[in-house]
Amino acid sequence: MAAETGSFISPDIVRLSDLTVVPLSLRGGGVAIGNFDGVHRGHQAVLERALEEARHRAAPAIVLTFEPHPRSVIRPDIPLFRLTPAPLRARLLAALGFHAVVELPFTHDFAAQSAEAFITDILDHGLGVGHVVTGFDFHFGNNRQGGPAYLMEAGERHGFGVTLVDAFRDEGASVVSSSRIRTLLAEGEVAEAAGLLGYHFTVEAPVGHGKQLGRTLGFPTANMELPAETALAHGIYAVRFRRADGSLHDGVASFGRRPTVDEAGAVLLETYLFDFSGDLYGEDGLVSFFGHLRGEEKFSSLEALTKQMRRDEEEARALLAGVKPFSALDFAAAFDGR
Repeated sequence: MAAETGSFISPDIVRLSDLTVVPLSLRGGGVAIGNFDGVHRGHQAVLERALEEARHRAAPAIVLTFEPHPRSVIRPDIPLFRLTPAPLRARLLAALGFHAVVELPFTHDFAAQSAEAFITDILDHGLGVGHVVTGFDFHFGNNRQGGPAYLMEAGERHGFGVTLVDAFRDEGASVVSSSRIRTLLAEGEVAEAAGLLGYHFTVEAPVGHGKQLGRTLGFPTANMELPAETALAHGIYAVRFRRADGSLHDGVASFGRRPTVDEAGAVLLETYLFDFSGDLYGEDGLVSFFGHLRGEEKFSSLEALTKQMRRDEEEARALLAGVKPFSALDFAAAFDGR
């Protein structure tokens, strides 16, 4: 059964959640295995190696991942800030060149299966893998009984190749990880997070109706409610907004509770699009973050707030005028690919 497809997913990638419907055309492929939350530079080292194996074999390039994120099942008491929910992750994988992503439902029963069942039922019978690429510390099966040595031995028995990729380190020799990126975003360090992601951090959500105060102040905003687990620092950001039709608009966004006018209200992402007039209600949007301008503040009056918003707009325009893409993934989210 095909997984739910978001508004921005490329038609060039197939999303599956049921191994019984894997088409013959996807069997024998080069398969990257992992959670890949963030599709960051460390993940990209694994993914690029899988793409190379697929090209070498003239075979499809596939990502095998799990939904929901295993940690949210194993530790449901600890909220998990997903950097890339499944639809956005699929969009990024499509931009890298993958033909399909298999999002296996992760449950307690799935976690309890043996390592050999994972190899036989999923990799061999389910996908008919030709070559597997994963991180050097990948473990699988009940109580993590399957590890790198087990995977390589199983590959010899079942007739598929295995490549293990070492941890990717940044220019300062520190390991690039999803948890490290989450920490940076929680501190508002979106520019530094972009350096580890290899693209600018992006969120996707439908545009909803707000109280329209921004419109009365001369700053109409596209209001988006993000998942409660989104641990991005509250504050003001220079952003780029992509509509479902592919058009891009620079803007300035506030993420937080709007302390000057509605301190007890829900946390919202409110984006003012520069030089734009139109109706965005009900439309899905992508917002990419380029710079943190300031923290959230409570102003003494609406007049003081409006003056600061004008300064924020000026600063955001200047910052966005000089930005350049990191990679193909930025074209999938924050830049015009034409």
